Amino acid sequence: MLELKNICFTRDDKKILDDVNLEITGDKFIAITGPNGSGKSTLAKIIMGIYKPDSGQVIFNGKDITKLSIDERAKLGIGFAFQQPVKFKGITVYDLIKLSSGKDINKKEACEILSKVGLCAKEYIDREVNSSLSGGELKRIEIATVCVRNSVLTIFDEPEAGIDLWSFNSLIKVFENMRNLVDGTTLIISHQERILNIADKVILLNAGKIEKIGSKSELFKEVPPVHGCCKLGGALDE
Repeated sequence: MLELKNICFTRDDKKILDDVNLEITGDKFIAITGPNGSGKSTLAKIIMGIYKPDSGQVIFNGKDITKLSIDERAKLGIGFAFQQPVKFKGITVYDLIKLSSGKDINKKEACEILSKVGLCAKEYIDREVNSSLSGGELKRIEIATVCVRNSVLTIFDEPEAGIDLWSFNSLIKVFENMRNLVDGTTLIISHQERILNIADKVILLNAGKIEKIGSKSELFKEVPPVHGCCKLGGALDE
């Protein structure tokens, strides 16, 4: 489905990604992890087209999409969820879900989507997507918009960022159900152990290079998890 060939990316004279090669095929739930500054979020943004690589190719379903825009990639079936969900003054949750779906869905259908991500539909369907919503609520609404798109590949960039522990625990339950909510592949950038635990495959990125690929137990069998975050020889920050 997705192939990265010799991806290199430099910013401010610092090499962020150094000849990254990666293939993602049939796995339902994949996590990319690594220390701060390892290039995780940059790699996600290159896949989505937010950044363009200095060299290398991004191949999606056999097509070279390296030069395609974000919109063009979205039309091909790639979705992206930012660390901080976007707020829209004057737009209701229903409006946002409807826009994301790309079709004229009714409120009952939108409510069903909200219920799948653990939100009481009656309380949220007519609320504005603004700062009155907590970080955890915004994350769930964003996941609802992802679910309704039915993207082939959906990328979440550190979904745990900016939310409290209670919201994170609730969010984990949603991600555990993502296999049933979304038909395609989910790719999550994270260093949280509980997210890595539910991944079919974990990709360890370090200093801009892919260091290891495997299950969480295979990658971190040498050093046990510490304080809820996985560490490999001190490579991962809490």
